Amino acid sequence: MSFQVVVFLVLLALAFDFMNGFHDAANSIATIVSTRVLRPQWAVVWAAFFNFLAFAIFGVAVAATVGKGIVDPAIVDNQVIFGGLVGAIAWNVITWYYGIPSSSSHALIGGLSGAAMAKGGVETLIASGFLKTAAAIVLSPLLGFVLGISLTIAVAWICRRQTPRRIDRWFRRLQFVSAAFYSLGHGGNDAQKTMGVIWMLLIAAQMTGPKDPLPLWVPFACYGAIAMGTLFGGWRIVKTMGQKITKLKPVGGFCAETSGAITLFLATALGVPVSTTHTITGSIVGVGSAQKLSAVRWGVAGRIVWAWVLTIPSTAFIAAIFWWLGQYLF
Repeated sequence: MSFQVVVFLVLLALAFDFMNGFHDAANSIATIVSTRVLRPQWAVVWAAFFNFLAFAIFGVAVAATVGKGIVDPAIVDNQVIFGGLVGAIAWNVITWYYGIPSSSSHALIGGLSGAAMAKGGVETLIASGFLKTAAAIVLSPLLGFVLGISLTIAVAWICRRQTPRRIDRWFRRLQFVSAAFYSLGHGGNDAQKTMGVIWMLLIAAQMTGPKDPLPLWVPFACYGAIAMGTLFGGWRIVKTMGQKITKLKPVGGFCAETSGAITLFLATALGVPVSTTHTITGSIVGVGSAQKLSAVRWGVAGRIVWAWVLTIPSTAFIAAIFWWLGQYLF
């Protein structure tokens, strides 16, 4: 693998990382924007800052899972990485255009898996890592949902003697904290997925060994790219996440963001690449359900679930096509 090809694929990976932040900016800012605690232009600055700050807080457990635990490193080459990245980027562009909050994380997993299977069949997948990630598709929004309900009920009980005006004033302030923690979790989990791809690429190019530590420039570049993507923001999805699923007040926004942050911190500590989109959606639905079931627009939630179901097979199919094209490009 030539140096020029490695540079091109690193830049392509960082383009995916930027698109991940751009696409998933809605996850970080939708609640704080929809409750009118922050204007959109300031909300993205707040989220982007904490996306990058995650660089100093989290390790590389998720990066190790993506880089060495889903696809057999022995079959990885430039065509596999090219196909996987293009498949994930293409799906992100499609879902961004239609305002569908799909998962950038599972787009990447689907893309890498599709390209790997196109090259060597199903046996190229590492069952333990792939199944762990697949299980997170169900468990992360479910945990966000349960925490969202639980936290909403707990806050309602704690604040039962307070006036609505005082509650609103306090939780408008607390939303700054909850949004910051959610953005930390978002950056910590999502930037590491791109770090894992670049790690995989460097191992395949024999520029680093499987047991060597990840070069420092990789996390710095990945956290910077996702923060820049968040800064530019994916405005088409903000409306869906912040307004169409359920109507949120500052107290609901705080509960949703805190529930999502807890889920992301836990997943990142365990090295599980989860979907920030799935997580915050589950949390928002949980908060709405705690008020009353009719507060949730289940039709909108259902369309989001369909996007989740289609993400991995769709990106795998696109990635397989670009893996084939990669044979003629590299």
